[in-house]
Amino acid sequence: MRQALVEARRALEHGDVPIGAVLLDAEGSIVAADHNRREETGDTTAHAEMLVLARRSREIGDWHLSGHALVVTVEPCAMCAMAAVWARIDRIVYGAADPRAGAVWSLYNIPQDPRLNHRIEVVAGVMATESGALLEEFFSSRR
Repeated sequence: MRQALVEARRALEHGDVPIGAVLLDAEGSIVAADHNRREETGDTTAHAEMLVLARRSREIGDWHLSGHALVVTVEPCAMCAMAAVWARIDRIVYGAADPRAGAVWSLYNIPQDPRLNHRIEVVAGVMATESGALLEEFFSSRR
């Protein structure tokens, strides 16, 4: 999560919401890291989670990411949570909850929905205070 927070801070350099993500392999090594790049790229899908999933898939030449864990500073949205399900990752670890758009627990529970063909273990609240403070600071500076 510490590396995901480093990534989140990098998003501030180009005016993006400070959310960072890392993808860990089965041994716990970071195999991809990135941050939100929507403002930088003009791409609405350039969320940190989507970027690390895509990078790893390209690197290994396969969209199946079984054995991987997604670590993200803020609870993933519906798009990112569903992408994690489609990628067949094993675990999502997130920091701050997102009561307005969170789709891992707050609004929806996509990763553990029994109607889907794959379920993901979820670990919530890891370094939530640090992750939440970064978001709070970002949005208060914009008001």
